[in-house]
Order: sequence, then structure tokens, then C-alpha cells
Amino acid sequence: MKQDEPIVDMITCFTDIINGLRRFDRKFTNGELVSKMHRSLSEDWNSLRMLIENTKDVNTYPLEEIYGTCMTYELNNAKTKKKTRRSTEEMKEPPKRQIVLKSTNDEGSSNANMSDEELDDLVLLVKKWRGF
Repeated sequence: MKQDEPIVDMITCFTDIINGLRRFDRKFTNGELVSKMHRSLSEDWNSLRMLIENTKDVNTYPLEEIYGTCMTYELNNAKTKKKTRRSTEEMKEPPKRQIVLKSTNDEGSSNANMSDEELDDLVLLVKKWRGF
């Protein structure tokens, strides 16, 4: 199994290989198929592999049930990775800066005394900080 390969692709490939070998009259026991399936899983699947090996009898464990268990594990693992990735990205994101402008109410200062260039610069500054 390749790293980050979907389990459905791996199962399809595994089934194709087994069916091809069966055409040459090669017979497999259930235990052999389950063992081969386990060995073909990548390192990302070690926890599931160990769980199955320690809790189930490999010789009697149906291959279809392993397929279902692997698909369920992949779905749950993908959700966990997505949550972890999102929280990691949020932690890396720098905090947003905010600017507060002090308002003065002096009689001598009014917008009427500002030139058009100064007003344009002020508008651009406010737009930049507000994200427009």
C-alpha cells in the first residue's frame, strides 16, 4: 500500500491480484488472505493492525469484515486529521492586528482645513486597515 492511498484502491488492487492467482489454481485460506492484507497495509495503519491481531483470530476473521473495518478506520482517521490540520493552521496564523484612532474634538482641527490629498491618504489608510 502506498502512503496516503485510499483503502478502496488498495482493496481493489489486492482483490485483482488474488483473483489473478486463483485463475492459476492457487488456493488461499482465509488466514493467509487476512495475513497478506495486514502485511500490505502502510505504517499509518499500525494501530488498526495491532488491534485486529490482538483481539481477533486471524484464521477465522472474514476478509470482508476487515475491508469494512479498514474503510471505517480510514473515514474516522481522515476526520481526525482534518480537525488536527485545521487547529494547527489556526495556531500558526498570526493574530489579526487592529488599529484604534483617537478622535479629537478641537475647534481648530476640522476636515475642512485638510487638503484633498490628505483626505485621500486618510481614506486609503482607513480602507487598508479595515480590509476593503
